[in-house]
Amino acid sequence: MLLEIIIILVYSIALILIFMYALAQLNLLFNYLNSHKGNETCPKFNLSKENETPFVTIQLPVFNEIYVMERLLKNIVLIDYPKDKLEIQVLDDSTDESVESTSILIKALQKEGFDIHHIQRENREGFKAGALKEGLVIANGEYIAIFDADFLPESDWLKRTIPFFKDEDIGVVQTRWSHINRNYSILTKIQAFALDAHFTLEQVGRNSKGHFINFNGTAGVWRKACIIDAGNWEGDTLTEDLDLSYRAQLKDWKFKYLEEVETPAELPVAISAARSQQFRWNKGGAENFQKMMWRVLKSNNLSFKTKIHSLLHLLNSTMFLNILIVSVLSIPMLYIKNEYEHLKMYFYVMSFFVLSTIIFFICYWFMYKKSNGSGIKSFIKYVGLFFTFFSIAMGFSLHNSIAVLEGHFGKRSDFVRTPKFNINTLSDGWKKNKYLKKNISVNVIFEGLLMLYFAFGMYSAFIVGDQGGDFGLFPFHLMLFLGFGFVFFKSLSSKI
Repeated sequence: MLLEIIIILVYSIALILIFMYALAQLNLLFNYLNSHKGNETCPKFNLSKENETPFVTIQLPVFNEIYVMERLLKNIVLIDYPKDKLEIQVLDDSTDESVESTSILIKALQKEGFDIHHIQRENREGFKAGALKEGLVIANGEYIAIFDADFLPESDWLKRTIPFFKDEDIGVVQTRWSHINRNYSILTKIQAFALDAHFTLEQVGRNSKGHFINFNGTAGVWRKACIIDAGNWEGDTLTEDLDLSYRAQLKDWKFKYLEEVETPAELPVAISAARSQQFRWNKGGAENFQKMMWRVLKSNNLSFKTKIHSLLHLLNSTMFLNILIVSVLSIPMLYIKNEYEHLKMYFYVMSFFVLSTIIFFICYWFMYKKSNGSGIKSFIKYVGLFFTFFSIAMGFSLHNSIAVLEGHFGKRSDFVRTPKFNINTLSDGWKKNKYLKKNISVNVIFEGLLMLYFAFGMYSAFIVGDQGGDFGLFPFHLMLFLGFGFVFFKSLSSKI
């Protein structure tokens, strides 16, 4: 009976943590809806006046980006801003032949009169954070705009972001990501679905109430003085953007989030690229929780509610670990429920946590219908997309849980960049991309075993108990079977 009690206890704690996160998301939804009721006014620079047009440095941190460098540079030089007030730094840590081709492109742009510099380091110490920090030393701009290699800002991007820095308390202006290849595949659709929720519900929901948000590593602008005041870029976590964001806000710098300013970008189309990106984001989130938790709790300038939202924000990635725990233990729980009659009432009470899924469903629906409409056809599409997203997200839970555990336990690892593909249309291919990993992770094998485990869970629904089975968890196990099956077979087929 001791083992059964331990299983019930661990299962219950994980469910409670997921429910707390769902309640936080619901609170962010209320914040989001209320944020659109009033018209916020704030001081802005008048960029038609030369004395109010500040000098800006655009930083482009790149590493082995042979497929997208030409597209990136051609797009960046189209940005409409006075040439005498703008410089571009290509922070190139590349180790392949892209260095030479990038150099040729930059020299051609220099001849056209653009103030663009090709900056290379002798080593990749600190990875992206190290490159940004080194570029900052020689940056002439008072404001630093940062774009990853797969981002394609519109020509008026600086004119829509820089004016907000007239408020001297603002340290960062962050814009919303959009996706040029959203409909390329199921994988890109569910990535876009998740990111859309982050860039609407979460960023607006937190920012509108003065809670901490994060610079998203790209498609935003920093006040140079804010970077320096917060302690500059540090490379001791895999998400240097989240790290510096928290250090800046703990020093009372304000962040301005612009939902209405979209910055198009390319989503990873290969599952191996998505896996490496997910691993970095989730491990970095856990690392930052360990780094920032006590600083947030000890701060005298933060409200209790802001502290709670901050801790849950830093624990975002840890939800994958709770999901994995609930998933794996759900099958033993099915047998325990049907073995011990006196515990049945407890299980009916615990089914209350189906509310977590309902809350997520409602929150994401509000985000989805804003872009896609609220008609019946839109809702039916949403239902299919939501459960596809939910299933595949659970299918990634083993992979992401390993990342989270490494982050919490302090295991160090290199910054593994996400390969870019230059995918613009549905017919564009990617399998010849030279940067894709050719080996299959051992984790993929375990994902295949978990697929079979949850198939056993579905089978168990027919045989447990003496009342003709128990199908309460059957939909959950079906989603897990499909999610792990998708991740497993997609990971295998991407190597063929």
